[in-house]
Amino acid sequence: MGQKCNPIALRLRDREYDNQWFAIDKYAEYLEEDYNIRKFLIKKLSRSSISKLIIKRKTANVINVDVHTAKPGFVLGKGGEAITKLKEEIQKMFSKKFHLNVIEEKKPDKSAKLLSELVAFQLEKRFPFRRAMKMVVQNALKAGAEGIQVRCAGRLGGVEIARSEWYQEGRMPLHTIRAKIDYYFTEANTIYGKIGVQIWVNNGETIKEASESLSIKNER
Repeated sequence: MGQKCNPIALRLRDREYDNQWFAIDKYAEYLEEDYNIRKFLIKKLSRSSISKLIIKRKTANVINVDVHTAKPGFVLGKGGEAITKLKEEIQKMFSKKFHLNVIEEKKPDKSAKLLSELVAFQLEKRFPFRRAMKMVVQNALKAGAEGIQVRCAGRLGGVEIARSEWYQEGRMPLHTIRAKIDYYFTEANTIYGKIGVQIWVNNGETIKEASESLSIKNER
């Protein structure tokens, strides 16, 4: 189960949803719109180290987007010019009112998305793949992660036969549902072909709720 299931889908109960809204009649329409919003923002902010986009809908025509980024200065621009221009573009494209909230990612080395994109970028620049993987592992452990696993698959080093290699440091309990496992998959477009990059980051366990429920039972 640990290798077959997506770690994020397996732990939705203890995770903040990326889309925070409720709809009955227009569910499919909103879902498609959210996909296009994410696609648009990720393309526009490709150099801004976006770790997470959270879409919230107050009403049918008002959308709040929380942009978690490791480089808030790139998103805001000088005097807020870049964010104002981006807001005008997205409102014109989707014909709705948007509120863009830029939130700084304080620990980018614990974000699986940013780490995987870093490895993919280095592979595209012909950086040695083992060195890139080891560097990401060291950065995550220094940032306070309890464990990390990195896996690259494809024509590593430009060889003719594709293979996969992985490194793991610390704890990685994939079967423990209360564990906070951040996961992301991306692809590096090299001259030899695509190389898949998977990263799992263990950020500890959610044991507060379990301890609180036990204390309530004991009181009863």
